[in-house]
Amino acid sequence: MIRPSTIRGLALGVVLAWGWKRAAIALAAGALSSLAMAPFNAWPVLIVTFPAVVWLIDGAAAGRRRGIPAAALTGFCFGMGYFVPGLYWIGNAFLVDAQTFAWLMPFAVLGLPAYLALFPALGFALARLIWTRDATRILALAACLTASEWLRGHALTGFPWNTFGYALSQPLALAQSTSLIGLWGMTFLAIAIFASPAVLIDGKTWRDTWQAPAAAATLLVLMGVFGAIRLGLHPTALVADLKLRIMQPNLQQDVKFNYGAKADVMRRYLALSDRASGPRATGVRDTNVLIWPESAFPFFLAREPDVMAQIADLLSPGTVLITGSVRAPGGPRNALVTRAYNSIYVIDHDGAVLSVYDKLHLVPFGEYLPFQDWLERIGLEQLTRVQGGFIPGTTRHNLDVPHAPRVLPLICYEAIFPSDSAGEERPGWIVNLTNDGWFGISTGPHQHLQQAQWRAIEQGVPLVRSANTGISAVIDPVGRIIAQLPLGAEGVLDAALPVALQPTIYARAGDVPAAILLVIALSTVVRRRVAQKLP
Repeated sequence: MIRPSTIRGLALGVVLAWGWKRAAIALAAGALSSLAMAPFNAWPVLIVTFPAVVWLIDGAAAGRRRGIPAAALTGFCFGMGYFVPGLYWIGNAFLVDAQTFAWLMPFAVLGLPAYLALFPALGFALARLIWTRDATRILALAACLTASEWLRGHALTGFPWNTFGYALSQPLALAQSTSLIGLWGMTFLAIAIFASPAVLIDGKTWRDTWQAPAAAATLLVLMGVFGAIRLGLHPTALVADLKLRIMQPNLQQDVKFNYGAKADVMRRYLALSDRASGPRATGVRDTNVLIWPESAFPFFLAREPDVMAQIADLLSPGTVLITGSVRAPGGPRNALVTRAYNSIYVIDHDGAVLSVYDKLHLVPFGEYLPFQDWLERIGLEQLTRVQGGFIPGTTRHNLDVPHAPRVLPLICYEAIFPSDSAGEERPGWIVNLTNDGWFGISTGPHQHLQQAQWRAIEQGVPLVRSANTGISAVIDPVGRIIAQLPLGAEGVLDAALPVALQPTIYARAGDVPAAILLVIALSTVVRRRVAQKLP
């Protein structure tokens, strides 16, 4: 057993650290914290790293003018440590067309984390602004860092990737509380729970300091119990007489953008889609809904009548195709296309397009450039190399799919935004088409899957995911992965569609419960500061 004196000695070393030592501790804490995310899910590391964060802020000088900048710099270092190893895989996208984009790889691998690190810097600074001398400073950190994480998820279109709440993903029982309070509420709880051991150094005896860690441990156990009960009450139920087939082609990225590969791509898609996957699944004729991934073709699907005819030949009566494709805006068939939509089509067995969804939440630098015209004039272009950038859709809406409940379409990273899964009309399921082939065999696709899994739990709605290179999966409304294809594999996945649950508390109330948690925490801290007569 670790002695109290040992913990106090380690904490004192962190509190008194300054200069490069303080920066190194913050960087190391951030890097270790990244292991709490998929595919490692090693959340116990946060029991070490978040107390270190508290002690680093403790060590910021007492005077506000000096203490707040010191806390902000500490937060920036922590953020760099966290985001560089957590997002290194983004660099792979710049190697797909290495001749054009490889020189930008260092800017992506370090520049994006540097931007994202500004948000924990803000969170640390705000926490230091209302810091107290007792256990309520844990609430100050949790509230302010959650607020800065929320801002990261919304500012400049947002990028809430690897938000701290995702640390509570495993075991699955822990993640069930997101059905009550959503991602931002879970982020608040994760920070408060894992930072609570920091107060063990506050009193002269263990008896003086056990309350906060004990309360945090109790809360963690209660979350697990709630989750276990919820999982037990909701075994996976399946929609009757509905069979899905997900096709995962595992195409290389250079093929997906090469029009000359059109014939080879279609041969592969058609053969793979009709492949027998077992004695009870002998081909696409046994399927009601066939699903292909995002941007499946190196051409405009609706402008290729021969391809539409091939799709019609593939589909039997009673089967429809949901597929991603780049879509040209209206105009003559032979007109030059300078801008396009990233879309999802629903296609009937006779080749008719039943419905279309155009992606609303485009990826900065991937699908468009901020200040597009100006940056293009100086020679820059986004990774997809669509001149002028993709056109954003105008509305998020459910799609009618014959033989299946209405579906909410999400393209690629739209699935990382909780708000994008909450439409005015509740769907029977969510379909997420993505092309994680940009990121190779890395941690990125595992993290993407984990975040899509949370959308199912939040809403109580099953999610079906089709990915070019993986990980394709069928997820039930409490987050169980009932079928999946691994990363980097070619294949088809046959599965039934799980039945949606009644709307969750989060689906009904949105982020209101999380906001209430933050208001209670902040008011508690402010009252404590007043009682302590802190400046």
